[in-house]
Amino acid sequence: MKAIIAVVHPAWVHQFHTIIERLKQNGDEVLMLAVDKDGAESLLQSYGIPYVLCARGTGTNVLQKGWLFLRLCVEFTRQARRFRPDIFIGRASPMQAVAAFVTGKPHLLYEDTEVSRFSLNICKRLSTKLLTPRTFLTDLGSKQERVDTYKELFYLHPSVFTPNKQLLRDAGFDPDEPYVVVRFVAWNASHDVGKHGLSDAEQLKLVQRLEATGVRVWVSSEKPLSAELAPYRLATPFHLAHHVLAFARLVYSEGATMASEAVVLGVHALYVNVIKSGSTQEQSERYGLLYNFNEGEDRYARALEQALALLAVPELAAQGQAKRAKLLAEKVDINDYYLAETYRLAQAGRKG
Repeated sequence: MKAIIAVVHPAWVHQFHTIIERLKQNGDEVLMLAVDKDGAESLLQSYGIPYVLCARGTGTNVLQKGWLFLRLCVEFTRQARRFRPDIFIGRASPMQAVAAFVTGKPHLLYEDTEVSRFSLNICKRLSTKLLTPRTFLTDLGSKQERVDTYKELFYLHPSVFTPNKQLLRDAGFDPDEPYVVVRFVAWNASHDVGKHGLSDAEQLKLVQRLEATGVRVWVSSEKPLSAELAPYRLATPFHLAHHVLAFARLVYSEGATMASEAVVLGVHALYVNVIKSGSTQEQSERYGLLYNFNEGEDRYARALEQALALLAVPELAAQGQAKRAKLLAEKVDINDYYLAETYRLAQAGRKG
């Protein structure tokens, strides 16, 4: 079997690297089409995944994103005609959906981001099957199948990932000192138009308040940090990010992905963003590992107060692992399921 997969974000590399490894172990051919955004190319290299680089960046405004969409539709289709795949797999990439439709091949995707409306509107018309979490807030029609899982379990389920302190020590990171990870996003994604986060001064104040509790604070940011915040930047290699999260006392994140990654690792997280998702709501309401702050101008301040309260709980880590055990017992190991669907659809051919 021959499969094409595209990635336009580091999270997509994490999500599908196990699928790619298993396909290759089975003797299948995989063509990776990559767009380098926020270190995606570096991450592909760290995993040893060969790729064709199709673009650098995803654009910072509507015109740039629109032009890149058209250019990548053409490039993905051109690559597909040369490679002649049996199936396209990955996330809700509208460029892949177009290329799959033009070449008459099935497209299997897994998507958990409800606000990716442009991508989903194209994929629900052109793709073959859309897998989503059971809690997905949007009805995508007859091609949608809800699976009781999270995308983070593609790469953080205990069947494929074991946190390792020694890897961090070898990289010069101390996993034994108490620390908090803070994640700032760039606010330049297509679903971030009109939204904004904290100013540089407000970011610094947040970090200093957390640091005053006696923990080390590490900042992961999609955009350059101010000179005052630069010493806090998390400098570990991209491929060690989840080992860092696994041993954190707490994660404070503007991005849903990092907050959810912390959750499935059994680390309490605070998600501060006006964008809501079914997955983060369930992680809060059912498992109590995530605290959502989606509304109100004071959401950052309320999240900080919640963070300070959690850091004062001596048994926080043990409580997190107990909640994680419940979560894992109730969720599907998605790699096995996705791989089985890949083979089934590739064999059956396109079914619109």
